[in-house]
Amino acid sequence: MWGRGLFERRHAIYHDEVMRFEKLASRFVRVAVFAALFCLAGPAGMYAQAPSQPQSAPAATAQAPQNPPNGVYISTDPLAGVKYDNRYDVTVGLASGHIHAGPNLREGADLGGLDISGSWWLTKHWGLEGSARGYLGTSGTAPNPDSLDGLFVAQYMFLAGPEYQWLHNKHADVVLHGLVGGAYGDFNSDLRGHTPGPSGPAGFYNNQTSLGGAFGGHIDLNRSAHWVFRVTPDALLTGYDGTSQYPHTQWNFGISAGVEYKFKKKR
Repeated sequence: MWGRGLFERRHAIYHDEVMRFEKLASRFVRVAVFAALFCLAGPAGMYAQAPSQPQSAPAATAQAPQNPPNGVYISTDPLAGVKYDNRYDVTVGLASGHIHAGPNLREGADLGGLDISGSWWLTKHWGLEGSARGYLGTSGTAPNPDSLDGLFVAQYMFLAGPEYQWLHNKHADVVLHGLVGGAYGDFNSDLRGHTPGPSGPAGFYNNQTSLGGAFGGHIDLNRSAHWVFRVTPDALLTGYDGTSQYPHTQWNFGISAGVEYKFKKKR
C-alpha cells in the first residue's frame, strides 16, 4: 500500500528526534542546577514612581497624603506566604538518567526524559509521593564483536513511597524520599533485525518489567507561596534479569529539574 511507508519508523528521522529530545532534557537539567544558585536572589522589592507634584497648588499638596519621591525603594516580600501547610502539590520537570542496557555492556547510556510527581501531605513532616518517569535515548553495544551504535533504548518508572520534610525556611527546603515500584525497559524495539536478548549482537536485555526505585529527595527554592523551583537528585535502582539464572541489579544516578505547584488546601 502506498500509505504504508508514511507510518513506518525510519531510523534516521527516529534517531534524530530522540537525540534532539535527549540533548534538550540533559542540557536543561545541567543549566537548571547552576541556575538554582541565582534563583535565591529573586526580586524582593519594586520601585514606585510617584506622580509629579503640581507646583502651582502647594496648599492642596500639603493636605494630600505624602507620596514617596521618584526612585524610592519600597520593600516587599514575595515569600511572606510560604507556610509549608499545603495538602497537595504537583511537580513537572525534565529528567536525565543513566542506564546500562545489557548485563555485560561496558558502554552506558545517558538518557533524557520527563519526571511527573505528586505529593499528599499527611502531617507537618510526613507525606506520600507518587512519581512517573520516562527516559529515552540511544546506547552503544561495546564490547560485543558486532558492535552497533545508536540503538534506541527507553526506561519507564512508576514509583511511590514516603517522603519527609526536613530542613526548611521561607527561602528553601529539603525533602527526602524513598520510592519503590516498577521499571519497564524497552531494549529490543530498534535492533534492526538482529537477534534480541543478551546472546544477540547488541547484548541488550530482553524487554521486561523489573523492580524499580528512587532514593534521594528534592531541593526546593521557593519563588512564591505556590510556585517552587525544584531539583531532584536520586539514586535509581533497577533489577533487570539478564539470564534465567540471576538478576542484574543496577544503581545509577538520575536528576531532574522543573517546577512545583502547591495547591491552596491546607493540612
